Amino acid sequence: MNNSVGNTGRVLWAGLRALLVLTVITGVLYPLAVTGIAQLAFPSKANGSEIKDANGKVVGSELIGQTYDLPLKEGEETAAPDLKWFQPRPSNGLGSNSVNTQYSIILSGATNRSGDNADLIKWVTDAKAAVVEDNTVNGYTVKPSDVPADAVTSSGSGLDPHISPEYAKIQVHRVAEKNHLGVAQVEKLVADHTDDRILGFIGEPRVNVLQLNLALKNLVAAKG
Repeated sequence: MNNSVGNTGRVLWAGLRALLVLTVITGVLYPLAVTGIAQLAFPSKANGSEIKDANGKVVGSELIGQTYDLPLKEGEETAAPDLKWFQPRPSNGLGSNSVNTQYSIILSGATNRSGDNADLIKWVTDAKAAVVEDNTVNGYTVKPSDVPADAVTSSGSGLDPHISPEYAKIQVHRVAEKNHLGVAQVEKLVADHTDDRILGFIGEPRVNVLQLNLALKNLVAAKG
């Protein structure tokens, strides 16, 4: 009996020591080492890929989209877009019935509606009509066939910070008019902020909306 109790005690003590050692290694030393390496090698990515404005203030992340809306009026369920800014793609659906209209990270995910869903068809149709109306200015006409898919549909996460160059380009005339800028100036902004495919073949060309709007803000400020 004494031997059995002694053996059990030794086994429990050995297990406790192993637990303590592994806790220190995997729960303290390893996370600190990984965090330190990340801070040294990839400080921007390790800190959330933050984007700062000209004054050094963090205004968002290059990985998460955000809205550019007018203040929500009393009685409204969704705010109207502020058309002086480039608009992102919809966030998880469209309209007041969508899953996530404000790029809320906690609601990341797809609507899971099928292509023949009546609500989805109506949302897309209404969104396409709105894009055509908003961006037809000063003799520049946007046709329904000109509207790319990302202008009327969300990404799988609903948080995509990018739009296609095609969607950015059809917004150029509207943004130029609203900000009293030349079309050529705004076109150059879009061109300067268009990223090509990764390594030349991965993904699609894309424009980060937050970075583009920050550049637009700086251009307007410089114009005075």
